[in-house]
Amino acid sequence: MNDCPSAIVIGGGFGGIAAALRLRARGWRVVLFDRAPMLGGRAQVFEREGFRHDAGPTVITAPFLIDELFALFGKRREDFVEFIPLSPWYRFRFADGDVFDYGGSVEDTLAEIQRIEPSDVAGYMNLLEHSRRMFDTAFTALSDQPFHELPTMLRQGAALAQLRAYKTVWGMVSHYLTNPKLRQAFSIQPLLLGGDPFETTSIYSLIHYLERQWGVLFAKGGAGAIIAALAKLMADQGVDIRLNSTVERVLIENGAARGVRLSSGEIIASDIVVSNADPMYLYRKMIDESAQPLSVRLKKHAKLSMGLFVLYFGTRRQYKDVAHHTIWLGARYRELLADIFQRRILPEDFSLYVHRPTATDESFAPPGCDSFYVLCPVPNLLGKIDWAVEGPRLQARIVKALGATLLPGLGEVMTADFFMTPEDFASRYLSFAGTGFSIAPLFSQSAWFRFHNRAEGVANLYLVGAGTHPGAGIPGVLCSAKVLDRLIPPAAAFVR
Repeated sequence: MNDCPSAIVIGGGFGGIAAALRLRARGWRVVLFDRAPMLGGRAQVFEREGFRHDAGPTVITAPFLIDELFALFGKRREDFVEFIPLSPWYRFRFADGDVFDYGGSVEDTLAEIQRIEPSDVAGYMNLLEHSRRMFDTAFTALSDQPFHELPTMLRQGAALAQLRAYKTVWGMVSHYLTNPKLRQAFSIQPLLLGGDPFETTSIYSLIHYLERQWGVLFAKGGAGAIIAALAKLMADQGVDIRLNSTVERVLIENGAARGVRLSSGEIIASDIVVSNADPMYLYRKMIDESAQPLSVRLKKHAKLSMGLFVLYFGTRRQYKDVAHHTIWLGARYRELLADIFQRRILPEDFSLYVHRPTATDESFAPPGCDSFYVLCPVPNLLGKIDWAVEGPRLQARIVKALGATLLPGLGEVMTADFFMTPEDFASRYLSFAGTGFSIAPLFSQSAWFRFHNRAEGVANLYLVGAGTHPGAGIPGVLCSAKVLDRLIPPAAAFVR
């Protein structure tokens, strides 16, 4: 066993866990370091006064990618954690009080569209067909392919250009739909991956078909239950997991990664290093600039995703008419996003993503109570916002707005509340500028233009996670680990 080549994985988010398992299945000795007291990265679990909260991801949209990790070792994911289909997938609540339930069958969606805008029924079907073609090209064929060589990008560029991937998600949706509410509902998905729909490449329009292909699922026990199941799988397979351990530097000798140095000063040698850290942080703080080629130095100036303000709380009553997921939309859309992404100011208004897991799994709260998390897109730390002042103010505005609409009387029944700001993302996850999703999903920051899965300028260093190809979201980071199967040989074939 000790003669097998060794791999260090930095970071225990979904990408790092998947990388560790894939390497272990190929015979590598694997040590995984994470600076938190528990695995999961952004998929931490918070417990307060009997209420449980998933800290980050809340849905599963490509379950086969998780199933594959168990299948690597002859296991069935179903024996570890249960996935529950949601209906509706999302409930959109517009500023005028109108509601659009999205999910279920195509016929269910068409009936909702017919109610809102009959002339957009055909347009939606055309949008879904375009999404299918984008899915086949960009997800099925390319999401687990390495893009570290420019010719690969040039070969695939023609297919992506034919699908007008250079257009934005908003532009693509607006090409097929006319109703402002439907345009908003079907263009908002990039915000769940850190992107502005008015700037995000329409490659991400594939999400519509991705949701149709497998539905939108929730893990019983939440994302934390998936992490716990994967942690058990890693332990059973001999992955060495070291928590409360911060990797400070990647050690480079003769142009190749040879191990890491921890913040404690301890040095651990290895044959390869896989980083699940934010690449913007990795290349700024963990690797000497002298080892970075021009391509990396340019990417360090990439446009970033937005920040997140996340409010967690319980309620001493249940809101049984509130769906599992509600997209609560404010009166402004394009102007609000411009405030967040371009002007980097904190506006007085907002749009919200409201997660009520107790709609599906009552174990998230004490009997007769509900558990909630409310996600609000905000500027990242480049916006220079004083969150010590603005955090409590924003919480008060959100509670007031929800109490007057979706959650009547919220202020009187809310309990065990706390929140996270971009400053917490920076300190807890070492996310550069406190972003929620690393670099933004622009066309000019996709595939070859994104941080490469095989590090540029440093041999034996590999990258997974939201800032690398193919991008953010659980499917994206799991696919980034899958790319490694094409880049790193099995342990038996590795030459030191």
